[in-house]
Amino acid sequence: MEWHACLDEYEKLVRRMSTPRVVIDNTVCPTATLVKVDSARRHGILLDAVQVLTDLNLSIKKAYISSDGQWFMDVFHVTDLNGNKLTDESVISYIEQSLETTQPDRGQGFNGLTALELTGTDRVGLLSEVFAVLADLQCSVVEAKVWTHNGRIASLIYVKDCNSGSPIEDSQQIDRIEARLRNVLKGDNDIRSAKTSVSMAVTHTERRLHQMMFADRDYERKPILQHRADSPVVTVQNWVERGYSVVNVQSKDRTNLLFDVVCTLTDMQYVVFHATINTAGDNAYLEFYIRHTDGTPISSEPERHRVIQCLQAAVERRASEGIRLELCTDDRQGLLADVTRTFRENGLNVTRAEISTTRDMAKNVFYVTDAIGNLADPKIIEAVRQKIGLGKLKIKELPLIYHQKAEREEQAVGVGGTVLLSLGSLVRRNLYNLGLIKSYS
Repeated sequence: MEWHACLDEYEKLVRRMSTPRVVIDNTVCPTATLVKVDSARRHGILLDAVQVLTDLNLSIKKAYISSDGQWFMDVFHVTDLNGNKLTDESVISYIEQSLETTQPDRGQGFNGLTALELTGTDRVGLLSEVFAVLADLQCSVVEAKVWTHNGRIASLIYVKDCNSGSPIEDSQQIDRIEARLRNVLKGDNDIRSAKTSVSMAVTHTERRLHQMMFADRDYERKPILQHRADSPVVTVQNWVERGYSVVNVQSKDRTNLLFDVVCTLTDMQYVVFHATINTAGDNAYLEFYIRHTDGTPISSEPERHRVIQCLQAAVERRASEGIRLELCTDDRQGLLADVTRTFRENGLNVTRAEISTTRDMAKNVFYVTDAIGNLADPKIIEAVRQKIGLGKLKIKELPLIYHQKAEREEQAVGVGGTVLLSLGSLVRRNLYNLGLIKSYS
């Protein structure tokens, strides 16, 4: 009996040590809310924390990550999309509860739906064909996200049976859906790489989209447009003395940027030991000290080149190309097929889409360009709005993220410096930023 009691106490101790400790502070920084997370180190824990914050559409202005042995310390400076500190107690409580959970919910509330995964060659009108097939097969689209990059498309579509409102579980119906969608994706020239799958599994949508495009090797394909003004700059170099590979990313700042980079590093089986994230104006500067999960740094030039390609692709996939159109109207069967057909008939290509349904209301976002990826003609956009309904389809700007406060705090941080900090200096700097020491000089 005493032996069992000792085991119980040991299990309680292990549980306490493995449970993250979270502190949310609105007093230290005048321009942002500080979210501090201390926990035992495990693979993927940084991604879990970043996922919780980005799923709430929070902007991460700064972050300091440091691991000491088996312990992990994160500090995030966050605001809402308007640059304000967090004051809503329900949001603060949700962050605390989510971060203190060792395995956060990855399903985003999609239980009871059937997930369709599609990858293939992008072309004008492809989405209209996909949604037309789903409407014909009596599938009601509840949620969906569509990404395009380098001429490829990946989509995760959550559907239910439009008659019963239940998930689609009949094997013959699933086979019909897969076959019809595969034929659409193949088109005339994508016989080998078009892929479809149906799943009941719960997953995190954005992470799964990254995985799908990574598996499709979009990072190796040549971009359709060569003149991306906001292409990210990625450098990778080894710090031989300390056994780290140092990754620097400089990019235009946007929401979800940190998630996209950390997600890719994690899924490529790299571990982030230390990191510093800064934003200044419209720019973001991210520095990571990484190793493989087996503790070794990047070991070859081809691997270094692959990491650069994959991180550039991860940033570009979610970059918003084109005009943002928002559709808000009563949901009905075939709505998406009709709307996207109108886009196709007017030569508009959808570069990214976010589909959602709330209480029988469709709230959809489309980013559209002309057929070759250039900015669409305003007259065509207006004609499309007239066709769909001026009150239903509106032109919207991207969410405003104000950086003036961050700019007052510090100027831009250089990227890819030739001199690497010593490990002791790096750790002291991060401990200083964590508020655990008074100076790191």
